[in-house]
Amino acid sequence: MNRPETPEGWQIWDLVGRLGGQLRVLPGAVIGWDMSAALALGDALGVPPLAMAELLPVIEAVMVRKLNEELAANGAPGFRP
Repeated sequence: MNRPETPEGWQIWDLVGRLGGQLRVLPGAVIGWDMSAALALGDALGVPPLAMAELLPVIEAVMVRKLNEELAANGAPGFRP
């Protein structure tokens, strides 16, 4: 992944690193982040709302795909939209 180039990018990078405990899961699959919690945490950290709205869904999609690929590689069904 490319390094963030703006202050907002660094804020999003930090926020994403804090969202590990905010996953929405089904048995054997990750379906996304709890976006209400993600937005509340971002707001508390002072992350600009526009940056969250633009970047979190894109990063979430990659995270879901990669985690489910890892689950499937380890014998879990994973989630395939």
